[in-house]
Amino acid sequence: MAGMERARVMLEAARLIEKRREEIAEVEVVNNGKSITEARLDVDSARLCIEYFAGLATNLSGQHVQLPGGSFAYTRREPLGVCVGIGAWNYPFQIAAWKSAPAIACGNSMVFKPSPVTPVSAVLLAEIYAQAGVPEGLFNVVQGAQETGTLLCHHPSVAKVSFTGSVPTGKKIMEMAAKGVKPVTLELGGKSPLIIFEDSDLENAVRGALMANFLSQGQVCSNGTRVFVHRPILPQFLTEVVRRTKAIQIGDPLLEETRMGALVSRPHLDKVLGYVEQAKKEGARVLCGGEPITPADPKLKNGYYMTPCVLDNCKDDMTCVREEIFGPVMSVLTFDTEEEVLQRANDTTMGLAAGVFTKDIQRAHRVIENLQAGSCFINNYNITPVEVPFGGFKTSGIGRENGQVTVEFYSQLKTVVVEMGDVDSLF
Repeated sequence: MAGMERARVMLEAARLIEKRREEIAEVEVVNNGKSITEARLDVDSARLCIEYFAGLATNLSGQHVQLPGGSFAYTRREPLGVCVGIGAWNYPFQIAAWKSAPAIACGNSMVFKPSPVTPVSAVLLAEIYAQAGVPEGLFNVVQGAQETGTLLCHHPSVAKVSFTGSVPTGKKIMEMAAKGVKPVTLELGGKSPLIIFEDSDLENAVRGALMANFLSQGQVCSNGTRVFVHRPILPQFLTEVVRRTKAIQIGDPLLEETRMGALVSRPHLDKVLGYVEQAKKEGARVLCGGEPITPADPKLKNGYYMTPCVLDNCKDDMTCVREEIFGPVMSVLTFDTEEEVLQRANDTTMGLAAGVFTKDIQRAHRVIENLQAGSCFINNYNITPVEVPFGGFKTSGIGRENGQVTVEFYSQLKTVVVEMGDVDSLF
C-alpha cells in the first residue's frame, strides 16, 4: 500500500478506538487493576499515537543527491519486514499501540506478545485493526510467557524486536536478537530523580511528586521515585505530600471516584510490601501508607490493594533508593546544593527520566542539561505526548518510542547510485 492508503486505514482504527473508548477502558481496568480514569487516558494515548503515525505514513521519503556528470543518487526508506513487539503489563493497550502504530506506518507487519499477566486488551486492538481494514496477518497477537518471547526473538523471519519491561529481561532480549543481528528497541526500567528546589511553586511541586509516584499504583517505569527536596522547604513539602497521599481514594477501580486501584498480582503486591519492610529495617521512616488494605466493598476482600507510601529519612545507599520498586512508594531525600544533588541524582545505572521544579529558568535548563536521562521534565512530571520521543539513557534502554525519530527505528535506508554516463573503470 502507499503511505496515504496506510494512513486511511490507521485513521479508521483511531476512529473505532474513540467510538469504543469506554468499553476498552473497562476491559483495561479488569486486565490491569488501574482506575477507570487512568484507563481512559491510556486509550486516548493509544488513539493519538495511531493518528500521529498515520500522518507520518503519508510523508515517508528519501533524499536526492546530484552527482557529477548528470549522475545522481537517491535514498529509499523501506520497511524492515516482520517486527516483534513484546508488551509490559502496566500499560497493555497503550503499549500495543505505541509499538504497532509506527511499525504499520512504515509498512511493516507486527507480531505482538502481551504480558501473560495482562493478555486481554491487545486482542481488542487486533480486532479494531481488522475492522479498520488492516490486511489479514499484518497485526498478530500471540499469547505466551518467556518461552514464546524467546521463540519470537530467535525466529529467522523476524527483522526487529521492540520490548518494554525490566532491565534484566531487556538484556536477555538484546542478547538473543544479537545472534541474528536484529535491531532492538528497549524501553526498560528506571530509578528516576525528581529535584525540587526551594524557589519552586510548592503546590505544583507536590502535585508533580504525586504524579511522579502514584500513577497506575506506582507501576510506571518512568516514575520519579527518588524525590530530592531542598532542605529549607522539606517540612512544608512533607506535610503537604503526606496529607495529599493519605487522601488518595483507594477502592474499586471501575468507580469514578477511585484514584488508586489494585496492584497487578499477589506476588507483585508482596514484593512491593517487602521493599517497604526492608526500607524500615535500613532506617527509613514511614510517614504514611505502605500497608495492605482491604477496601470496604466485600467484593474486593481478596484484592491486591495497598496504601500509597511516603518514606522519609532516606539515604542514597538504601535498597528503596537504589532498586526499582514498581509500586506506590515515594522515597524522599534532602539536599543542600545544586552540584551535590546532580551528582547524587546521576548516581544510578539507569537513566529513563528526570524532573526539576524551580522558578529559575536558567537553573532549570542547566540542571536538565546535566541530568543523565532520556525523558526529562521541567515543572511537571510523567507527561508523554505522542509527538515527542520517549526513552532512556544508560541501562534504561535503546531507541525511542513516539515522535518523528521513531520512523528510523522501524525502517531501513537503501542508497541507489544512478550512472548517467559511461563506467570509468580502472581495469
